Amino acid sequence: MMSQTRRQFIHRGAALGTIGVLALRQDALARIQAATQKAGDRTPDQLASDEDFWIQIQQAYTVDRSMINLNNGGVSPAPRVVQDAMRRHLEFANNAPAKNLWQIQDPQVENVRARVALVFGCSPEELAITRNASESLQICIYGIDLKPGDEVLACELDYPRMLNTYRQRELRDGIKLRLAPIRVPVESPEDVVQAYRAAMTPQTKVMLVSHVVFVSGQIHPVRELIRLGRERSIPVIVDGAHAFAHLAFKRDDLECDYYGVSLHKWMTAPHGTGFLYVRDRCIESLWPLMAAIEPRSKNIRKFEEIGTHPAANYLAIAEAVTLHNAIGPARKEARLRYLRNRWANRLLADKRVRLCTRLEPVHSGGFVTFSIEGMDNVKLHEHLWAKHKIFTVAIDYPEKKSTVRGIRVSPNTYTTIEEIDAFSAAVEDVLANGLPA
Repeated sequence: MMSQTRRQFIHRGAALGTIGVLALRQDALARIQAATQKAGDRTPDQLASDEDFWIQIQQAYTVDRSMINLNNGGVSPAPRVVQDAMRRHLEFANNAPAKNLWQIQDPQVENVRARVALVFGCSPEELAITRNASESLQICIYGIDLKPGDEVLACELDYPRMLNTYRQRELRDGIKLRLAPIRVPVESPEDVVQAYRAAMTPQTKVMLVSHVVFVSGQIHPVRELIRLGRERSIPVIVDGAHAFAHLAFKRDDLECDYYGVSLHKWMTAPHGTGFLYVRDRCIESLWPLMAAIEPRSKNIRKFEEIGTHPAANYLAIAEAVTLHNAIGPARKEARLRYLRNRWANRLLADKRVRLCTRLEPVHSGGFVTFSIEGMDNVKLHEHLWAKHKIFTVAIDYPEKKSTVRGIRVSPNTYTTIEEIDAFSAAVEDVLANGLPA
C-alpha cells in the first residue's frame, strides 16, 4: 500500500506540473508583450533585425533545433501555448463528450469566430471555421451554380487540388476550366491582370485567384483582379492559404467576396484549421459542401456541417491569434521579408542563382523559390537534408508558359538568423564544390 507521504509527493508533483505548464504559457506571452513594449516607436522594418526582440518569439515554440525547417509554407509548427490549449480542450471534451463537446465547447467556438473575423476585418457572421483552405475553397468551387458550357478561369500556377476540383466538375457537369499563363518571374502586377483579361471569354462565369502563389511566393494583385471580374459580373474566389497572417492586410484592402485560408500555415494554429470568408450578400446563394438543414440559409454556419469533430483544434486557434496580435501583423511581415532577404541576397551574389519571384514588396513576402543553373533541384533538396538536416521542398511545376522549378524556402518567425546563415553556407558550399557524386 502506498504511504501517505509518497501519495502526497505524487499529488504535489502533479499539481506543480500543471502550474508549470500555466506558468510557461503566461511567461511566453508576458515576455513577448514586454518585448513589444520595449520596441517603442521603431518601425516594423527597423525592428525586423532586432534579435533581442525576435528571440522572445522563437522561445514560444518547441521545435527541434537539431534540424532546420524551411518548409513552413507547407505547414508550420504550433507554438507551445497552442499545443497546451489543444491538450487541455481535448481532455475536457473526453471527460463527458456528449455534454462537454456539444453543449460547452461548440458554443465557445463563437468566440474564436469573432476573434479571427476581427483579424481579417469582417463580420463574424461572414466567417466559417473550416479544416483548411482546400475545404474552404471547395465549398466555393462546388457551391457556385454552373451549367454545361460555362467556363472557369484560373491560372497555371494555382494549387493543384483546386484545379483538380474544377476538373472533376468538368467531368460531372460539362463545364470548362481555362488556365491563364503567367510568365515567371512576373515583371509587373499589371502583367497578371492582362493575362487574366486575355484569357476571358463570354462564357467565363467564375474566376479563381491565388493571393500568394504556392510554388513561387509571387503576390498577385487581388484587388485589381476582383475589379476585373466585377466589370463582367464574374465572382472571384481567392485562395488565401499563403497570404493570411503572412502579409499585413484586411478584407477591405482586397474587396473580396470569397476568401479561403489554412490557419496552420502562417497563423501557426492547430493542424487542420482554416476559415472561409463569404460576403454577407453571397452566403444565401452559395451551396454548402455537405448537406445542411437549410442549404439556402443566410447563416454562415451552414458551411460547418461536417458531423462530429473535435472542438479542441478550433478553440486553440484563439491562442495562435493572441500570439499573432502580440507580435503585430506588420512586424511579422517585415521580419519574414528580412529573413528572406538575408539568404536570397547572399546567394544572388553568384550569377548562377535565379529567383522565380522578384524581391520587391509588391511581388513577394517571406518566401521565394530559387534555382541554380544546371543543377538538379531534387538532388539539391536531398543533399541539404542528408548532409545538413535542412528541410526544404523541391518544386517542379512545368505548366506550359508558367514553369517553376527550384527549391522553395519558407522560414517563419521562430527561425533564427543562425539557421538562415547555416542554410546559406550549405548552398554556397554546393555552389563552390558541386553536389556529391
